Amino acid sequence: MSGVLSFSIFRTMRYFSLTALSFVLALSACVYEPEQFTESETSNEKTDTGSIFAVNGGKQICNPSVSQDPENYPAAMLWLNFGGKLNVEAPDSVYTTSKVVQHDRLSVSDTSGKVLWYLMRDTEAGDCQFQDPEWSTHPNYIVALRGFKAKDSKSCSDILDYGIFAVRMSDKKQFFFYDKDISEFATPHLWVNPDAVRDSSADDSKIEGFFGTNEVRLVYVNKKDQIVFVDYANGGTKKAVTLKKPSDVDGWMMDSPMISPDGNYVVYNVINPSMTGWRSFIQELSKDAAPFEIEKTSGMISEPVQPHWFSFAGRLFVVWAEFPQGSQYVNKNDLSDASVQNGSAGRTVMREIKLAANAPADLAFEWVDNAKEIASIPMIGGRSPDGFFLATGANNGYLMKLP
Repeated sequence: MSGVLSFSIFRTMRYFSLTALSFVLALSACVYEPEQFTESETSNEKTDTGSIFAVNGGKQICNPSVSQDPENYPAAMLWLNFGGKLNVEAPDSVYTTSKVVQHDRLSVSDTSGKVLWYLMRDTEAGDCQFQDPEWSTHPNYIVALRGFKAKDSKSCSDILDYGIFAVRMSDKKQFFFYDKDISEFATPHLWVNPDAVRDSSADDSKIEGFFGTNEVRLVYVNKKDQIVFVDYANGGTKKAVTLKKPSDVDGWMMDSPMISPDGNYVVYNVINPSMTGWRSFIQELSKDAAPFEIEKTSGMISEPVQPHWFSFAGRLFVVWAEFPQGSQYVNKNDLSDASVQNGSAGRTVMREIKLAANAPADLAFEWVDNAKEIASIPMIGGRSPDGFFLATGANNGYLMKLP
């Protein structure tokens, strides 16, 4: 996402230079105040690999996350807005589409452009903006960052502090894992036992009351650029552990850990300072577990980036995007244009895997088959549980329905 980068974002003191950081912010967290990327509004298009639908067409979005609830939010994705005008169908008068403030809401919209669900910031409670929204492994919960004025800051345009919260989609109630002192680059993800049944009379201020179980796991990147794992069934924050970092990535940025459907693993990116190189890893959620790399193999365009889990019919896959050499994974292309649907802008790939937690290293994982292309355009926001939809954003947002 192009734009002017305010110096205030450097409160996290990342390793990168000023120029490199501007790319990081564009890709991992929409945390700066740019001039919004603009483009002529894109139309929907049917391609050889599927049908493409613009999301907030012609306007910039970030943090795409495909719906994990095909029953209540079918053919949809979660995303974060920029300022100005939104090209969506508002569900009510509260959801404004003009004079919008950057990152003032979380939106879920579908292929028709209709907003199916939203959460507005609560300015009376001190909310300045949202960051890094991601659908959890459970269909009823989203995790995100809440930005608010840091100590001695006079306005939301000054330095912000962040907390991590979950929102329950069914009633929009929120639960805070951390109130403050969280990095704006935390990119959190949440796992909730899929069999959890919530008692409506339970205490929402407690983990078990809010989620219907204490089997809740959180991962995020801390200010030391480490992935933190918190297991709320086993000690919670008091027994949080940091995962071992991959070797030979000093100065690279840890990014976007995603918990596996069984709650035992994460998959994540490591991004180099120039943002033209990345590596992806899978790692068991244990302080002693070593990461293993998703290596580039014959036929791949690039190292994998923005990996997500996808589970279907008892099988487990990793879905990722690939981009041409020398590119950053910011999409400024109109993916409905046939000229970029040949893989020239990148592609989306999937590979089946078997994992065994608490196993010896040589038995911990096994690729079942070779990687296969599922879309000849790059989609970085994951694949829906029913298998039919891919999502992407940053800069342009799209949903793609597979055949």
